[in-house]
Amino acid sequence: MFVLGGHVIQRREFLRAAALGALAGAGLTGCGSSGGGPDGDLRLVLCNHVWTTAIRERLPEFEQLSGRRVVVSTMTADQLSSTYNVKLNASAPDVDVMMYRPLQEQLLFARNGWLADLTDHVTGDTGYDWSDVQAGARERVTTEGRVFGVPIVTERPTLYYRRDLVPDGPPATLDELRETALRLHDPAAGMTGFAGRGQRNFAVSMFSSYLYSFGGDFVVDGRSGVATPEAVAAYSYYGGLLRDAGPLGVTNMSLEQITPIFAQGRAAFAIDADSVYLNFVDPETSLVGDRTGFAPFPAGPAGSRPFNIASWGLAVNAFSERRDVAWEFLRWATSPETVLALQRAGVPGARDSAWQDPDAGAAFPPDLAASMVAGSATGVPRDRPDVVQVGRARDIVGRPMVAAVLGEDVVAEAHDASEEFDEFLVRDARQRRIR
Repeated sequence: MFVLGGHVIQRREFLRAAALGALAGAGLTGCGSSGGGPDGDLRLVLCNHVWTTAIRERLPEFEQLSGRRVVVSTMTADQLSSTYNVKLNASAPDVDVMMYRPLQEQLLFARNGWLADLTDHVTGDTGYDWSDVQAGARERVTTEGRVFGVPIVTERPTLYYRRDLVPDGPPATLDELRETALRLHDPAAGMTGFAGRGQRNFAVSMFSSYLYSFGGDFVVDGRSGVATPEAVAAYSYYGGLLRDAGPLGVTNMSLEQITPIFAQGRAAFAIDADSVYLNFVDPETSLVGDRTGFAPFPAGPAGSRPFNIASWGLAVNAFSERRDVAWEFLRWATSPETVLALQRAGVPGARDSAWQDPDAGAAFPPDLAASMVAGSATGVPRDRPDVVQVGRARDIVGRPMVAAVLGEDVVAEAHDASEEFDEFLVRDARQRRIR
C-alpha cells in the first residue's frame, strides 16, 4: 500500500491503472534489441530546469510505487536537442522518457516517427483526467488528432518593472510603456528604459505577444502574415522600443543578456517569461529584487494577447523497450496531485485544477501570480510559427524586427520576408505528414 498525493492506493492497482491501454495500437509495446531490456532501469533525459529540480526530489516516491529504478540525465536545452537528433535518428532505445519543447520539436519528432502515440492512454484513463489539462496545452502536444506528449510547464510573458521608478503603478498599455520607458531612459546615467530580447531568432518568441496584441499573426489563412498592416505595426513598435529605449547592442541580446541588465538596476522595464522570474529578483544576484514588481502584458490595439504556452512537455521514445513503464512515469509526474504539489512549490503547471487551488499561487509573489492568471485568461497558445523547421521560420520572421531596431525600412523588409516565408510554408506543408 502506498500514498500518492494524499490518496492511499495499492501498488498493483497503480500499475494496472498506469498501464491502461498498453496495446500495440497505442504505440507503447514493441520490440527492441538493446537499451537494457524491458526490466531495465527507467532512463529519463531532462533539461536543466526548475521542473527537473522539483521532480527529482520526488523520484523516490515513483520508484517505490513502480518498483523500478530511475536514472536521470540532465542537459541544457541545446544539448537536449542535439542528443535527440542523434539518438532518435539512429532508433536508439536507451532513452525512455524525453523532456522536450512541444512548440519547437513536436511536429518534427512526430513526423519522423520518434514519439510514441499516447492518445489512448491520456483519453482512456478517467483518473488521469486529460480534460483537466489546459486546452491550449493539450493542443500543443496533439498532431493530426494524436497525442504525442504531455505538457509539464506553462509560461507567459510578464512585465518586470521598478516600483521605485514608477510609483504610480505599471503601464497598462503598450503606448504607456513606450512613453514611460522613453522618459526614464538615460544612458548617460547608466539607466536603460526597456530591456528586451533583440537577437533575431531568439527574440521571435517574445515578439509574438506584441504581434498578437496588435491584431496580427505569423500565419493567416495558411499564408504569411508578416507583411499585414498589423504585423508591420507590431514590428515597428517593438523595434522602435528597443532602438529608442533599449541597451546598446540589443540585436545580440537574448534572455541571458537582458536579465543581468535588469537585475543590476540598469533598466526600468523588461518583459520576459514569468517562469524565469527568479533570474530577475534572486537576492543572491539581483540588486533590485526588493523593488521589482510584476504586471500583466500591456494591452495593444487588439488588447492584451500574450503567448500562454506549454513550454516543456514529456514524451516517450518510440524505440524504448520500456514504453509501458515510461507511461507509468508520465502518468505519475503529470497527475493532478503531482502537478498541484509542484505548483505549490513554484513550478507553474498545465492543469486547470492546480490554477484553481487557493494555495497554488502561494509560492509566487502575489502580483506575479495575478499576472500569470491574467495571461492565462487572454493568452495565445503559441509563441512562434507552427511549422516543422521552426529554427528556419524564426530566422525569416525575425528579419523585419531587426530592421526596425536598426531604423531600416520595415515595410520593405516585411514584404521581402513575407515572400520568403510563403515559399517556406509551401515546402513545410509537404513535410508535415506523420509516418
